Amino acid sequence: MADMKIRETLLAKASELAPLPGVYLMKDAEGKVIYVGKSRKLHDRVSQYFQNGEKSVKTARMVAAVRDFETICVSNEAEALTLENELIKLYLPRFNIKLKDAKAYPYIKITVGEAYPRIVYTRKREADGARYFGPFPDQTAAKSLIGTVCRVIGMPNCKLVFPRDIGSKRPCIYREMHRCVAPCTGELTPEEYRKTVEDAISFLSGNTAQVRRSLTERMQTAAEEERYEAAALFRDSIKAFDALRQRQKVLGSPDTDLDVIASETGDASAVITVFSVRGGVLLSKEDFVLRGDEAVGFEDLTSFASGYYSSREALPPLLLLESIHPDNGNDVSALETVLSRIAGHKVNVSVPVRGEKRALCLMAKQNAAEKLRVTEKREENTLFSLVRLGALLGLETVPRRLEAYDVSNYGSEQIRAAMIVSENGAFQKKDYRVFRMEDGKQDDFACMREAVFRRLSHNAREGEETMPPLPDVMLIDGGERHVAVAKAAAAEAGVSLPIFGMVKDDRHRTRALTDGTGEIGIARETEVYRLIYGIQEEVHRFAYSRTESGKRKTLRRSSLEKIEGVGRVKAKRLLAYFGGLEGVRRADRTELEESGIGVGAASAVYAYFHPEDDKER
Repeated sequence: MADMKIRETLLAKASELAPLPGVYLMKDAEGKVIYVGKSRKLHDRVSQYFQNGEKSVKTARMVAAVRDFETICVSNEAEALTLENELIKLYLPRFNIKLKDAKAYPYIKITVGEAYPRIVYTRKREADGARYFGPFPDQTAAKSLIGTVCRVIGMPNCKLVFPRDIGSKRPCIYREMHRCVAPCTGELTPEEYRKTVEDAISFLSGNTAQVRRSLTERMQTAAEEERYEAAALFRDSIKAFDALRQRQKVLGSPDTDLDVIASETGDASAVITVFSVRGGVLLSKEDFVLRGDEAVGFEDLTSFASGYYSSREALPPLLLLESIHPDNGNDVSALETVLSRIAGHKVNVSVPVRGEKRALCLMAKQNAAEKLRVTEKREENTLFSLVRLGALLGLETVPRRLEAYDVSNYGSEQIRAAMIVSENGAFQKKDYRVFRMEDGKQDDFACMREAVFRRLSHNAREGEETMPPLPDVMLIDGGERHVAVAKAAAAEAGVSLPIFGMVKDDRHRTRALTDGTGEIGIARETEVYRLIYGIQEEVHRFAYSRTESGKRKTLRRSSLEKIEGVGRVKAKRLLAYFGGLEGVRRADRTELEESGIGVGAASAVYAYFHPEDDKER
């Protein structure tokens, strides 16, 4: 009855709204924004939420949590779309699709301002005059594309800096394989190298037809000038280019550049798929899996597209949407306005109903449906394994959030205790932590106790935000003694939670779990075994990687400390300033002095890495 009265009150408030374009913010009982939407007619759209009628499960859940709403009127639909995107970034509402911050995505960078521009993988986009391409969904996609550019175009991908390093070393094997134009030989003029850079930019921009024409022209020019080795390089590049195109799925003529966005929904999840077609070739596919409450309003692909492209400048001239919400038909023109503003050129948006473009939309939708099927099947298996794990451990609730700990070290140095987190079967890397132990403390049990105490005592402090939420179950890599010290640490920290050990056999394979008094066999529990084995391997990997990283830093620093006038502090400063030992090695005297270590130390470091220069002097 109370819910009915709240809905009636909100409906009455909505009926007073004007039929103007704008944005609405749904709020819960605490006044927190839980959903942001937009409409060309606020009165009609907001009223629909509180009227009786059929709604999706997720929409109904959102409406049930609403206790108030706020609206912002704007001049047109394009302004509403832009404002909606900004407010979602600001409030991160529970029921909206939240795309990953563009700062976390990888880019490909071409340093066009340099005499010999380089192709670089980076996660940092700066206003440095360079050309950036992306963002890409992950580092694998970006690095794979860099490899393709180097293989097809001949861009160098080594650590040499030109023109400084021209002639300093023998050409590497990539020149012999005709996979690099080899500016290191000095046989290539800056103008010729610039053509290679322009081809790389055209390739990354999707202008593949232009790249092939350029490579053909350069091959013919080199042959006419009797530069047969260069002609062979361009010939092999053309072969690699054609082979690449044959392997890729051709979806249109060579001048076809477009993106396709489609979606599919299930009971618990939804998937949005983005196709990128460049030069008639399907260049990439990106899937966005939306879980829980996040999928509300997902069918309105215009809102998703606005957020997706807000951090992307390389937009195609055409965007195809598989569907559009019936109430937002005018949003196509609004989206065109917003995307054209972002791209700096006209972007057409279409919802095709027939022909080849409709077939492309249906292909994207089919891919979204398949991704959804695989996702839901995996989630079903994960839930089964978590339910079964809870039963085996005698827990009253399903243990959805698990933490695991392991200790790693190099003898008595670089001792680290690692903590990883798994939630609903997925590793939550943002919640990983590592605890550094004092050198010489080569005692696994003492280290485990200290790590668990430090983790739990942080959570016990009022206002402490450095640690993630407490887990449903804590897993310790080890047997009964490890569990005993972990439980003692938890008691000391004043925290009560289930703690179990992950026991390995003589071959270092997961065998069982233990509560500290006896073992719980999981060998015959296939899904549970797979879950625990994966967690145990991940925590071991993370612990070892932190120890290995610490060791590498120590070795790099200690090698610099051998230089007269360079102690621990200056060594750390050099490594931080130049991004590693290789950067220090490549720096000249002026750059070393600019790092702040002093003129004398800078000269000593330069002489250490360049003894041949001192001999010449």
